[in-house]
Amino acid sequence: MKETLHPLILQTYKDNKKTFQAIYRAIERYDRIVVFRHIKPDFDAFGCQMGFYTFLKDNFPNKEIHFVGDHHPTFNPRLFPNPETLNNDWFLQGDFLGIVCDVGDPERIADPRFKHARYKVKIDHHPCKKEIAKRATYVNLDSASASELVADVLLNFKGKKLSAEAARYLFIGIVGDSGRFLYDSTSPHTFAVAEALIATGFPLHETYLAMYEKNIDSLTSLGYVLSHFSVTEHGVAYYLLPSKVQEELGITPILGKEHVNAFSNINGINAWCSITEDPQPKDYCWRISIRSKKDDISGVANKWGGGGHPCASGARIDSLDDLDAFLKDLDNLFA
Repeated sequence: MKETLHPLILQTYKDNKKTFQAIYRAIERYDRIVVFRHIKPDFDAFGCQMGFYTFLKDNFPNKEIHFVGDHHPTFNPRLFPNPETLNNDWFLQGDFLGIVCDVGDPERIADPRFKHARYKVKIDHHPCKKEIAKRATYVNLDSASASELVADVLLNFKGKKLSAEAARYLFIGIVGDSGRFLYDSTSPHTFAVAEALIATGFPLHETYLAMYEKNIDSLTSLGYVLSHFSVTEHGVAYYLLPSKVQEELGITPILGKEHVNAFSNINGINAWCSITEDPQPKDYCWRISIRSKKDDISGVANKWGGGGHPCASGARIDSLDDLDAFLKDLDNLFA
């Protein structure tokens, strides 16, 4: 441990010493390591994955380190490197350590080949639906982000250094999942970790600019959203993005939630959501991103095939025939 760290970060190590030591031993033991995260990645998923990957590459140059997962249409390669492509033989040719970040459900891990890992580490802030790692599991449901938890582990790793590049990735994850430090999950510990990351010297202003940079096409899609939203009786704002509209706007399903927070500071709106058609043949549905000012919407998300956090969750409906029932459940929270 580094005695110059904030007391809250040092205390986190003391409170989780057994788990942290299990993670450190696993990293030291395995020469082949893959860092995983969830599908349809957001800032936090990429941030904690790339922060962990970069830390390992910096401190263990003789180990073979990889990161895998699906591509993001605007994050790659602008904010994060394109995910690596590993053939099936790699996962079967020898023991490796699988580090799984920011995902509580094995079915949502972006590369199912994580199951071949000889040993698994899990770091997350979501409720666990099914066991992923038996021993080395660091989970805090109250944390603003998985990146905050990964930072705890890496900052306390005795004798190892967190580079500015690794810190920048983790900072992006924290900012993204804390809503720029606005959500209730933001805590004194969150700010202590952010301070430690900023102290590494990465360019803070440039990082924010890169995170929230938009283009002209984004303005066009925002214009559509602001012209086609609806609000329920008790203040639930929502907009629909059918596949045909996505084609006209030049966006993909993963970008459907890009403008969901356009309704976050509007008086009279208590919750808001994007409802985006995802036409992929094997898993057709309408994907829903839900946000709330303060009321817990995670129960509704769980009922409708998703989950997440009290003020930021995801759900899905199989067809628009279910839309009214979903909206009624959400609307009833504010009746």
